[in-house]
Amino acid sequence: MALPVVAVVGRPNVGKSTLFNKLIGQRLSIVEDTPGVTRDRIYSKCEWRSRKFMVVDTGGIEPKEDDKMLTLMRQQAELAIDHADVIIFVTDVRSGVTANDYAVADMLMKSGKPIVLCVNKCDNLGETPMEIYEFYNLGLGDPFPVSSVHGHGTGDMLDEVISHFPEDDADEYAEEDIRVAVIGKPNAGKSSLINRIAGEERVIVSDIAGTTRDATDTIIDREEGRFVFIDTAGIRKKSKITERVEHFSVLRAYMAVDRADVCVIMIDATTGFTEQDSKVAGYAHEQGKACIVAVNKWDAVEKNDKTMQEYRKKLEQDFSFMAYVPFIFISAKTGQRVEKLFEMIKFVNDQNSMRISTGMLNDVLSYAIARVQPPSDKGRRLKIYYMTQASTKPPTFVMFVNRADLFHFSYQRYIENQIRTTFGLEGTPVRFIIRERNRNDA
Repeated sequence: MALPVVAVVGRPNVGKSTLFNKLIGQRLSIVEDTPGVTRDRIYSKCEWRSRKFMVVDTGGIEPKEDDKMLTLMRQQAELAIDHADVIIFVTDVRSGVTANDYAVADMLMKSGKPIVLCVNKCDNLGETPMEIYEFYNLGLGDPFPVSSVHGHGTGDMLDEVISHFPEDDADEYAEEDIRVAVIGKPNAGKSSLINRIAGEERVIVSDIAGTTRDATDTIIDREEGRFVFIDTAGIRKKSKITERVEHFSVLRAYMAVDRADVCVIMIDATTGFTEQDSKVAGYAHEQGKACIVAVNKWDAVEKNDKTMQEYRKKLEQDFSFMAYVPFIFISAKTGQRVEKLFEMIKFVNDQNSMRISTGMLNDVLSYAIARVQPPSDKGRRLKIYYMTQASTKPPTFVMFVNRADLFHFSYQRYIENQIRTTFGLEGTPVRFIIRERNRNDA
């Protein structure tokens, strides 16, 4: 299920960014006493009472301001409101209810979204300040006194926020359905691939980069299984994101990766691998998703009998940080090898979901240790007692050792290669958790 989106909005200098940083637990948004510091939307994951959601920080809203920059900030905030599931409206207890607060409240009520009224800068512990009752005049229900600096009152506010979320199990897809996110930089042919797969114009296709704004789902039933394809807007460099609607397109694309089981990373064969492709692929890798690199527009490349082999070798160098990823050369326009894509998606999803018995893992571990001795330092050698698989998606292995500091990255990579050689695990990242036994144990 897609994560709910919570937008933090309000007029300038009421403490929105400070509250945002407090909620996510890190200093991501710039905080300054000067109004207008936060201009674009900033977003991050947050969790409260086991409910995960995305929090979006916005620039301050000045409803009647004619300044060009403030007008753009207002447009950004309005877009965040349009895409949000719940809105936290931040006000300032010290300045009381202002004319701009009334204007913002009126705009929020017209959106029809659930609104949680936060009265910030209630920094003193004890009795609720009398000034808070003035905020009932906004007509948004009970105000929540909060100190974004100290964190007071944020728990009660978040309880109200998550009460407006849908139920955890409100997922329209079955567990066995394979969710596939088609990701990549703009104009790589993602929408064309979805249309080819669906056999109809499900998604608008244009040569203009950035045509796709939202993530849309296309369900395909085949003999290999049921596939849910999530077409996403192209992910550009931040410096290239100039049109206001694109910021949320990027957020939706990253959230589509979070929803997916398999990510098809689209590369434009005519332009080749770019730095942005590595960032797109890197996000999918960090999230532990099964991945396939689909080189699109292969029909537009002038070829000889060695072109594919040379192109593949170059891609292997480019994707050296994802050495496990398979490549497929396709043409969404002509349908070349698109049918094989289903088999590959099913295969890498199975690899991502693979569970290996502890006995088989330790047989491989014993062989690997006998073949290459673990590293040592100052006469103390690394001992690996045993290994077990903790979870899948991605396959995650726990290794119990005597000294975690002796487990060098290069030896960990050697163990990983031995596991991959034996069990495959193609198309999926692998995670290791190193557990150190008590050094005083006998």
